[in-house]
Amino acid sequence: MNEHSDSDTVEDMPVLPPGAGPGGPTFEVDFDGRTDPGRVRPSNEDHFHIVQFGRYLRTIVSSLPAGEAAQEVGNPGHGFVVADGIGGRAGGEEASRMAVRLLTEFVLDTPDWILGGGDIQLQTVMDRFALRFRAVNLAVLTRSRCDPGLSGMGTTLSAAITLGDDLLLAHLGDSRAYLYRGGRLHRLTRDHSASHPVGDPANPGVIRFRRVLLRAIGLPEPAADPDLYHYKLADGDRLLLCTDGLTDMVDDRTIAGELGKATTAANAARVLLDLALERGGRDNVTVVVAGYRRPAGTGSPTP
Repeated sequence: MNEHSDSDTVEDMPVLPPGAGPGGPTFEVDFDGRTDPGRVRPSNEDHFHIVQFGRYLRTIVSSLPAGEAAQEVGNPGHGFVVADGIGGRAGGEEASRMAVRLLTEFVLDTPDWILGGGDIQLQTVMDRFALRFRAVNLAVLTRSRCDPGLSGMGTTLSAAITLGDDLLLAHLGDSRAYLYRGGRLHRLTRDHSASHPVGDPANPGVIRFRRVLLRAIGLPEPAADPDLYHYKLADGDRLLLCTDGLTDMVDDRTIAGELGKATTAANAARVLLDLALERGGRDNVTVVVAGYRRPAGTGSPTP
């Protein structure tokens, strides 16, 4: 964890109440995700997932004149998920993989994109994500209790959905979401962790500190209830989801600089991951970046 943060915090960004206006302008979205086990860990307990979704109406058979019936409507939305497993090599990897897979399955069971466009009901979408996180947590807890080899497994879980200019976040743990806008890096999520003193058996009297997750998938409720956020996107924004393998190695000022000068999301993701590895790579590293631009002719950039 960075002791000296150069980013604004979630308090500096206007968090909107659910239902604060429908999805707005269309954005062209450039995105990429990368993960690496790092230089120290024998396996990678991180996972990420990126999806594109849409809502459409396609005429199959009609007596209306050709061209009169509406076809596809709405603009594509995007979903991004990052999970950092805990609980040992086998348990952490299984927990993060399970969480990402199940969250995706639960979204498919209750597709939010039918609420897109001017009819979006953000409160419903956010309520659904809270329920999905709880369902994922129950499944991970059940698996952990049934398999002694996976006892105590858990994972962080951060999910972002963008549709139009709406950005929704559901978040548990100490993976992070940032928004880069106008040269400033804003942290959109709070870490659900604390440092606990632990003794060093090899050096009696020496106290070390270990970071412990206070809220995560794999813990009893209410410790698995996610934080939910709603923000508005602007032209030129870049969204970053990452695990602490990045933020423990790379300070916020450097992250902001790389997001600002990278020409593409893929370039930003690659450079940030490489920096984490160059600076020690003491943990698994996962980076997901998405950039938002209005298509030409749809208005001037937001300052």
